[in-house]
Amino acid sequence: MKRHIPNFITLLNLLSGCIAVVFAVLNKLEIAAFFVFLGIFFDFLDGLAARLLKVQSEIGVQLDSLADMVTSGVVPGIVMFQLLNMAETGGWQTNETIANYWSTLDFSPISLVGFVITLASAYRLAKFNIDENQVSSFIGLPTPANTLLILSLPLILLYHNNDVLNGIILNEWFLIALTLLSAFLLNANIELFALKFKSWQFKGNEVRYLFLIGSFVLLLTLKFLAVPVIIILYVLTSLLSKTGGRLEI
Repeated sequence: MKRHIPNFITLLNLLSGCIAVVFAVLNKLEIAAFFVFLGIFFDFLDGLAARLLKVQSEIGVQLDSLADMVTSGVVPGIVMFQLLNMAETGGWQTNETIANYWSTLDFSPISLVGFVITLASAYRLAKFNIDENQVSSFIGLPTPANTLLILSLPLILLYHNNDVLNGIILNEWFLIALTLLSAFLLNANIELFALKFKSWQFKGNEVRYLFLIGSFVLLLTLKFLAVPVIIILYVLTSLLSKTGGRLEI
């Protein structure tokens, strides 16, 4: 019976992602973000449960990636689509016929660029499913971390309400550049340390503890604006620490 517990938790991740999709499509991005955060929590919990119960399985690995595809693949793509649509890009109307056709829709075609994130996430998850070498660190930005980055943008708009930040976030060129950078980081051949502790001792876990403490301080002081800063710090710290090994998404 206990072997089904981690898979059940993974399905809760998938359910959270499905609900987040509904709210993201309805442009209720704050509620979508809540269910994404809940799904990412379940994503962490299922792996922990599998290790504690010693019931890791191949079906669990596959199910985990399928759930992540929704929560950390489809949802951030829809959110970026909505942000690009809010930016109201008009440069796509290159001739009268095309302009008249697209004018009947409720979105700008440039918004579809946001789904590059979904495609890049799918490719990363597919690579993981056939990669047998990942042991103690990530290769490329994990899909949940990338999702937190994208989902932080509408939360910054809602809770920081700063004209400068709003102008940057709702600039279509910024959003397109971030989408392409996101797709690159997801599949980049760079090693990033994992927050997986083999022991709770400080020695051997210095980078992890310092990163967690720094992240906590940033969240207290910068709130949702801290998320992009933490992701940047995560990548830079990993590159500087040159951590060896690999880990699953």
